[in-house]
Amino acid sequence: MKHYRINRTVHKWFGIIFAIALLNFSITGLLLLEKKKFDWLQPPTQTGSEGTVDQFITNQQLFKIVFDEKHPDFKNMEDIDRVDFRPGKRIFKVRSENNYSEIQVDAVNGKILSIAKRNSDKIEAWHDGSIFGEFVHQYIMPVVAIITVILTITGSYLWLAPAIKRRAK
Repeated sequence: MKHYRINRTVHKWFGIIFAIALLNFSITGLLLLEKKKFDWLQPPTQTGSEGTVDQFITNQQLFKIVFDEKHPDFKNMEDIDRVDFRPGKRIFKVRSENNYSEIQVDAVNGKILSIAKRNSDKIEAWHDGSIFGEFVHQYIMPVVAIITVILTITGSYLWLAPAIKRRAK
């Protein structure tokens, strides 16, 4: 009975304290699973013009095209988080370091195909805790993950212990 009571207390207090974090994981995780189905979460990947690899624009041309757009989130190289290249679709996705913006550029002719917000990146920042800073992402979120495992184990014990005792009788 003592183990049961300890498990119940641990489970209750961890559950109360971390219910908000678990709710956050669940909601943001669900949205991230479904992000490609909704354009407001993640802009659809465009398809560039037909062409061969030797016709693709260079990195220098790509950055000139992006900076010439005068988008407030793409002023200089420090504003660029990453460039995703999709050779099958013949596009570059240039993603901003700030404000979750994205510019999709045709890899063959250099035309801008899309300028949009990547709300899925903001949701991912909420999901992994990085929206609160690197400390939360690196140190707090792993603790939350461990506590989730503890909640699962103690909850399973709380659920199974009475059933095992009834069967034993």
